[in-house]
Amino acid sequence: MAEVKIPAQVRAEFGKGAARRIRRAHQVPAVIYGHGAEPVHVTLPGHELMMALKTPNVLISLDIEGRDELVIPKAVQRDALKGFLEHVDLLVVKRGEKVTVEVPVHTEGDLAPGGNLLEHVLNALPVEAEATHIPETVTANIAGLEAGASVLAKDIALPAGVALAVDAETVVLQVLAAAAEAPAAEGAEA
Repeated sequence: MAEVKIPAQVRAEFGKGAARRIRRAHQVPAVIYGHGAEPVHVTLPGHELMMALKTPNVLISLDIEGRDELVIPKAVQRDALKGFLEHVDLLVVKRGEKVTVEVPVHTEGDLAPGGNLLEHVLNALPVEAEATHIPETVTANIAGLEAGASVLAKDIALPAGVALAVDAETVVLQVLAAAAEAPAAEGAEA
């Protein structure tokens, strides 16, 4: 996974008014925490952060006034209507450190014929991986699965160095039988 470098400025102003001024300047208020250190409140460039967050579990190298800090996004708050970034919580990580993250599940192959439906019980699979080697996605093979079949967490092939952070028997995907159309009611009573 690529590392994205973003400049950050420490902020001393807090509260709703300060956050609004930061957002009007096309910046995003954020807080950095982890490893028992005091939280650091920073301001990040909005466009660069938005582009970085398009990659799930992106590894961000923050340049905080000359000091580099390696972080991953932990919580992202967006405006409900416009989708703009409102606030980001960032977790400090060290190279070689294991972190628990959710990785999107993609599917490959086609279900058995019959019009069955695939239900994603989990859209993202919780895994534990080294902070600098988090996979972007994991792939589940659904080729030929019939109604009633399930794909469990243990059935998904994980890259080297990545371990499940959920029970191996957890259902990730399941195949549902196509619903038959209900017969039209004859002589409906009023």
